[in-house]
Amino acid sequence: MVVSAASGAVGSVVGQIGKMERLRVVGVAGGKEKCAWVKDELGFDECIDYKAGNLDDALARACPGGIDIYFESVGGALAEAVAKQLNPGARVPICGFISSYNAKKIAATRTPFDIFGELENPPWHRFFLVFNYLSEYEEANRKLVEWVSSGKLKYRETIVKGLEKAPEYFNWLFEGRNFGKLIVQVAKDKP
Repeated sequence: MVVSAASGAVGSVVGQIGKMERLRVVGVAGGKEKCAWVKDELGFDECIDYKAGNLDDALARACPGGIDIYFESVGGALAEAVAKQLNPGARVPICGFISSYNAKKIAATRTPFDIFGELENPPWHRFFLVFNYLSEYEEANRKLVEWVSSGKLKYRETIVKGLEKAPEYFNWLFEGRNFGKLIVQVAKDKP
């Protein structure tokens, strides 16, 4: 399983659950520090620094048997590189494609649906929406809380202060400046 945005709030959880399910998990994150955290702290088998160079070569080295599951949050060049290495019968749950969110001409952007849908043997791919799994929400929430409480599921937060600066902080999501969940603190800490 390959997980994009592996050091982010969603990707870090996805990869850790993959490891709990005994999958070989390869994360993709931006920068040495984030990759080290993903591999050393979260226990992913490998982590590719997308800022380091050739994604095609890095994915081929990290996934010599191809890719069976790709958890998509990024789109763009990463999705294009992953598409070349998907195995027959692969599955691609799509959480988002942040690389296209600020495109000036969004209609001209190649989305993951274009990228994966154009393949000769397209993988199963669709948006991963929590609303499609409402019947399982209570059980999933119980497990997640239990795993976080026990330390089995690790997370990281970037906490910034000041609602007036929220638009600036929001841009951090597109620049990869935050680590884990980005939280804007709007009230003072209780004494």
